[in-house]
Amino acid sequence: MDKIHIALSTNQIEESVADYSKRLNTAPCVHVPNEYALWRTATVNLSIRHDPNCESGTLRHLGWESDGADTFTAETDINGITWEHFNAELQADEINKAWPKASYHPKT
Repeated sequence: MDKIHIALSTNQIEESVADYSKRLNTAPCVHVPNEYALWRTATVNLSIRHDPNCESGTLRHLGWESDGADTFTAETDINGITWEHFNAELQADEINKAWPKASYHPKT
């Protein structure tokens, strides 16, 4: 089943982890203190990142986590929003490339 992916920018990672963990009723599956967190629920793939290239509290991009994706792709829609398409392993590869100490392996 495809899950919507929502990627947000924030300069308040730890406060956001507490807030979104409460809202989603679960802890993130990966958390890099003060830099990044990811929640994968049955319906949503939500990531937050401290991104100096984006204003805090804004959308970084949208996308789909899909078991059927065999490559990572990204395209821009008519509104200028980037849409990514990936599977859980491809996302884990990107996380571990950016933060090797995360050693993230998704539970599928």
